[in-house]
Amino acid sequence: MSSSAADTITLDSGAIAIQDVVRCGREGARVSLSDSARAAVDAGRRQLVAAASRGEALYGINTGFGSFASVRLEAGQLAQLQVNIVRSHSAGVGEALEPEVVRAAMVVLAASLARGHSGVRSDVIDSILAHLNHDLTPVVPSRGSVGASGDLAPLAHIALALIGEGEVLRNGNAVAAKDAHAACGIAPLRLEAKEGLALLNGTHLMAGLGALILHDTGNLVRASVIATAMAIDACRATHAALDERIHRVRMQPGQMAVAKALRELLSGSAIVGAHATDDPRVQDPYALRAAPQVLGAAIDALAFAQSTVARELGAVTDNPLVFDGGADGAHIVSGANFHGMPLAIALDTAKIALTHLAGIAERRIYWALSGQDRESHLPAHLSTNPGLLSGLMIVQYTAAACCNEMRTLAYPSSVGNISTCAGIEDYNSMGATSALHAACAVRLARDVVAMELLVMAQGIDHQRPLRSGQGVERAHATIRALVPTLTTDRPPAPDMAALSNGIARGMFGDDALERGLGLGVTRQRD
Repeated sequence: MSSSAADTITLDSGAIAIQDVVRCGREGARVSLSDSARAAVDAGRRQLVAAASRGEALYGINTGFGSFASVRLEAGQLAQLQVNIVRSHSAGVGEALEPEVVRAAMVVLAASLARGHSGVRSDVIDSILAHLNHDLTPVVPSRGSVGASGDLAPLAHIALALIGEGEVLRNGNAVAAKDAHAACGIAPLRLEAKEGLALLNGTHLMAGLGALILHDTGNLVRASVIATAMAIDACRATHAALDERIHRVRMQPGQMAVAKALRELLSGSAIVGAHATDDPRVQDPYALRAAPQVLGAAIDALAFAQSTVARELGAVTDNPLVFDGGADGAHIVSGANFHGMPLAIALDTAKIALTHLAGIAERRIYWALSGQDRESHLPAHLSTNPGLLSGLMIVQYTAAACCNEMRTLAYPSSVGNISTCAGIEDYNSMGATSALHAACAVRLARDVVAMELLVMAQGIDHQRPLRSGQGVERAHATIRALVPTLTTDRPPAPDMAALSNGIARGMFGDDALERGLGLGVTRQRD
C-alpha cells in the first residue's frame, strides 16, 4: 500500500488512499517512489524490451494506435510514435481543469505506473513526481475524454507538459512547460517505446476527480444529517418516526444508520417534550418523516461509489499490460482495463444520490418557511416582522434553482454511448462527463445543505428558550459562530457562502458520526 508520512506520500505496489489523493491534489503533499516499486517498474521495463525484441506485433509498442493497430512500425520509429501520440491526442477543449484535479489525476497515474505492469521506465514516474513536487501543474482542458480508452485527451495534455511542450501553471501563472522546466532544473521527458501510450491509456482523471468528489461527500453527508436533525426540532416534528424498530424491520443499512444518528443528535431535546402530549398533528411531511429512508438510500449509493473509486485507486488501467511469464518470458497482454464503465456507473449513481440529498433538504426548507404549520411555532419565511421584512423567503428560491440544475446533471452520462476511432472503439463509458457533472453536483448540494443549516438554525432560535439535543445544539453553536441570528433583512448570500465553506472544511459533525453513517472518515485538515 502507499504510505503517507506527515509531508510525503510514498508510492509502492498497493492502492493509494482517497485521503492521499486529496493531500496531493489540494494540500500539495510531496510524493516519492519506494525502492521496491522502482525495482518492480524497472523489471517490468526489462520484460517489455525483451518481448519487443522477439519481433512479434505488440499493440502500441511497434504498431499504430486504435484503428491503425494493424500498421507495423520499424524500430527507428518507435520513440517518435510515442511523441506523436501525445501531440495528436492533446485535443481537449473548454475551460481548464482546476489544479487540484490535475494533480489528483497525476498522482493516480503515477501510482498506477508504479505497480510495474505498464512496462515504462521509472524515469517516467520520476518526471510526474518532479512536476508534482515542484508544483508545476499542466494546463489541461476539461472536455475531450469519452472514458475509453481511458481519459486520452486530458492525460495527453499532462504528458505534453512532461515532454516540455504545452503549458503549466507555475506560481499561479500559465507559462510554457519548457520555460518552467528550465527554471526548476527539470529535464524534459524523452519518451521511449510504449511510454506515451502508458501515459494516456488509463482512468486516472476519472479516478482522481472521483476521489476528490467522494472525499467531499463525506463532509456533506455529515452536515446533511445534522441539518435534518435540526429541522426535526426546528419544525417541532415528532421523534417517533426515528423509532429503532421501524428501521430495523426495513433492513436497509443506510436507513438504520441515519435513524440512529438522528436519535443521537436529538437525544435530550426539550423541544420534543413541549409538544408531545397535546400536538394535534398525526404525521409530519415526508421530508421530515421519511428522512432516514431517503438519506439512507443516498448514503448507501455513495458508499457504493466510494468503494468503487477506492478499488480503482489500486488498479492498473493501462493497455497492453506486462506480466512475468517465468521461464516463458514476459507476457504482453492486450485488454481493456482503461474502460471507465465501473467509475462511470458509480459516479452517475453518486449524482443521483446527491440530487435526492439536496432535493429533500429543499423540501424541508420550503416547509419551515411556508408558515403552513401553526404547531411548529414558526412565522412565515422566519420573518420577525412579516410583510415589512422578507426574512429568508428567497433562500428557498435559490435552493429550488440549485435542485433543478442538479436534476439535469443527474442524467446518467454512462448510458449515452457514442462510438469512436472508426468503430473499433465502439462502446465508450463517458465516465469523465459523469465525474465532471458529479463534481458540480457536490458543490450545488453543499450549497443547498448550507441553506438548510441557515434556515433551521433560525428555526431553532424561534423555539427558545427550549433547547434541542446536544448534537443539534453543538451544530447550532457552530453556525452561530459563522453567521449571526437574523433580526432584520440582510443579504443571505454571504451567510450561505460561509456555511457552505464550513461544510467543505468539515466543521459539522465528527469522525464518529461519519463512521456511524458507513462512510470513510474524510475530514479536511486545516
